[in-house]
Amino acid sequence: MIPFASQRGSGQDLATHLLNAYDNELAEVADLRGAIAGDLHGAFKEWQVQAETLTRCENYLYSLSINPDPAQGPLTRDQYMDYICRAEDTLGLGDQPRAIVFHIKDGREHCHVVWSRIDADHEKAVHLAFDRDKLMRVTRVFARDHGLTLPSGYEKSRNAGQLSLYERAQLQRTGLSLDDHRRQVTEAWHQSDNARTFVHALSERGYMLATGNRPYVLVDLYGNVNALPRLIDDKSIRTKDIRTFLEKEFPPEALPAVEEAQKLVADHRKQVERSVREDEYADKLAELKQAQEERRHVLEQQREALRYRQHALRLAQQAKHRAERNKLRAGHVALMKQVRQDRYEHRPTGLAEFLGRVSGVNFLRHKFHHYQDTKRLRAYLDQHTQLKSRQSQEARALALRLKLQGANIERQYKSLEKVDKREFAAFMRDLQCAQRIRARGKDGAMPSLVQIHPGRRRSTGRGTVPDVMAAFEQARHAPRSPFPDVMAAFERATAVFRKERQEQREGEGPEKSRPLMPSRHRKGHEPDRER
Repeated sequence: MIPFASQRGSGQDLATHLLNAYDNELAEVADLRGAIAGDLHGAFKEWQVQAETLTRCENYLYSLSINPDPAQGPLTRDQYMDYICRAEDTLGLGDQPRAIVFHIKDGREHCHVVWSRIDADHEKAVHLAFDRDKLMRVTRVFARDHGLTLPSGYEKSRNAGQLSLYERAQLQRTGLSLDDHRRQVTEAWHQSDNARTFVHALSERGYMLATGNRPYVLVDLYGNVNALPRLIDDKSIRTKDIRTFLEKEFPPEALPAVEEAQKLVADHRKQVERSVREDEYADKLAELKQAQEERRHVLEQQREALRYRQHALRLAQQAKHRAERNKLRAGHVALMKQVRQDRYEHRPTGLAEFLGRVSGVNFLRHKFHHYQDTKRLRAYLDQHTQLKSRQSQEARALALRLKLQGANIERQYKSLEKVDKREFAAFMRDLQCAQRIRARGKDGAMPSLVQIHPGRRRSTGRGTVPDVMAAFEQARHAPRSPFPDVMAAFERATAVFRKERQEQREGEGPEKSRPLMPSRHRKGHEPDRER
């Protein structure tokens, strides 16, 4: 098995990539810890907020891809978890938030693990030094304990290893690998006797010779750029030999720039691909939309269930609050009725009533009863105010909780839209690749570019050398202008100046015939002039 790890940011894009169900037969979020949200987009957003708030760390995520060797059989989930625990303990990420996602792509199961590097308790990012060496040691120990054999690609070698991101993107978009390009260009090189036949053979195979950061590069029909010496699979041919072979008839300054060549082949490519139609386009697109609609339907059902559940919670809370208010009011009314009943039963009658009215005792009793009633009413109003305040707090808490639940569903909708867009982009990429493969035919060769005639470059760009000798010859044969007589011109200018001064003196008189000197006062200081 081979682990690939990197420190990175862009958590939302990573979450969309991990949830892409079009490129993967299975995309399962197996574990998610250290986050309030239950989905990848929400969890990665939380970790991003922690990084931006607590630290200045930009690459706040550590992503690890575990790819077992298909020849040795798949790993069990327990073996995956064993390797993950060993890796995070060795790297110092044992207590960090983590997400584990399993993918099955082209029948091959692999695992993605994403940790948050932000230690929220200490407000710093976990430093990862020599992480690749540590992962290599963990992999060797794990392979020995589980009886696995490390593949040859685990060692650094120019002949073994995976494709680069650029080469992988070329293969996905065009269906042509770097070996296919090498085979076509090498075949054209061996079949050509001179530079013109070589460039013509390249054009027949769908390549245009251009210049860019290097003197000679090839732009294929799909706009991909590769250095010409890299595509000739012959160890005896050096870059210097290729330049010597081409520079006489195809100097770099006479070739189109990379941007010009890409524009030319893009126009030609549109004409070629317009004639090729994909018969299964509608069926595949309908299948993709059906799968996306099923996921959206599940989320819509969750939204409806949440809406009914929230409505039931609101009704239950309103009924509870209403019952509490009614109970408080009923208790106060019952108490007042009981007090009035007791007062009526114990009221004075006969002579006692007469003496109380005459002596003023009844008046005092009435005042005392009024005081007791007022006190009970104030106690009831205080209890009602406290109850109303408590119920308002409970209502606000429930509203906030329901709002967060609704926001969680809406965020899941936005996450699903991102995943749908990514899957549709992957679908269009595969469709375009299939169209290009069909346009190439059975032999797999790209359509010819012979009918494209790039013009001569008007200005030298980056990576080209101007023709210094041609400029020197042009300047040497240019007609020479006679050398100017500087002394004669000076005498003429002096005579004109003296004549003007003589006329000025004769017209203004001797009192104003002063040497013409510049004024020493600053501009704008009129008092100095009057003074």
